[in-house]
Amino acid sequence: MKLIGGMASVAWVACWVALGNGSVAQTAAQSANPHAEVALWANGAPGSEGKTAPEVVTLINAEGEHTVTSINNPSISPYLVRGAKSPVAAVIIAPGGGHALLSIDHEGYDVAKYLSGHGIAAFVLKYRLAREKGSTYTVEGDALPDMQRAIRMVKARAAEWGVDPARVGVMGFSAGGELAVMASERYDEGNPNATDPIDRQSDKPAFEALMYPGGLTPEIDARVTKDMPPAFLLCGADDRDNIAQALPELFIAMKKAGVSTELHEYAGVGHGFGLRFSQHGAVADWPRVFVEWMDTKGFLRGK
Repeated sequence: MKLIGGMASVAWVACWVALGNGSVAQTAAQSANPHAEVALWANGAPGSEGKTAPEVVTLINAEGEHTVTSINNPSISPYLVRGAKSPVAAVIIAPGGGHALLSIDHEGYDVAKYLSGHGIAAFVLKYRLAREKGSTYTVEGDALPDMQRAIRMVKARAAEWGVDPARVGVMGFSAGGELAVMASERYDEGNPNATDPIDRQSDKPAFEALMYPGGLTPEIDARVTKDMPPAFLLCGADDRDNIAQALPELFIAMKKAGVSTELHEYAGVGHGFGLRFSQHGAVADWPRVFVEWMDTKGFLRGK
């Protein structure tokens, strides 16, 4: 069950009964709703055993933006490219929220709508929240495995979703950007002997888009190697120093290591801008710039 709430002036609650985690139920849900969530683990996520609290979706402003909390059943919501003549690139989008909530619209669904409309399949990731009040989850022990599992799942179901498994990348905003860079540094080729076919897939992303990522530290810079995937880096110059200054430092570390990378830092822009139709100025054009970067790197059409 999912709870939906709002601000005091527009408070409202609605509940719905989930169809369950089985593949048949998920297929039926997706037929009715092409963006229906797909659980990352059909029988529940490791580390979430016994956690039955429902998700809470909260309306936070008059623009219709929401946050999501109380995530115990991590999932992805697919935004597929319809009518493509050949498999397309895909990106897994991790919204931000300080690991205490997910800013699910302007850093998730709205980005996915834009990308799928420009020939890139998108999957919005709901990952477990390590810094939500009362949480027993951790970033490295739960949130990162959610991101890694999402990468493996999209590759495993690539044929079904019209995706090229060699062109599955990650995009993360703020806290989600921390997960994206961690996934780009810590990966394996999968377990060929796993009983679960998803676990047989590599969780290495083909590319990484780090959107004002949090958690940047000297340790992250030190883990940069030439084997990391190509990177698209973006932030505002007025963001806090551990992003506005640290992201260019990560860019330099990547360049020194031989990683193909591109950096955009927008003057007069702070944190958390995401994708909003109300945006103006140069930063409003970042989605087009990202798609052009995908094309330049050969991810949009494939090599």
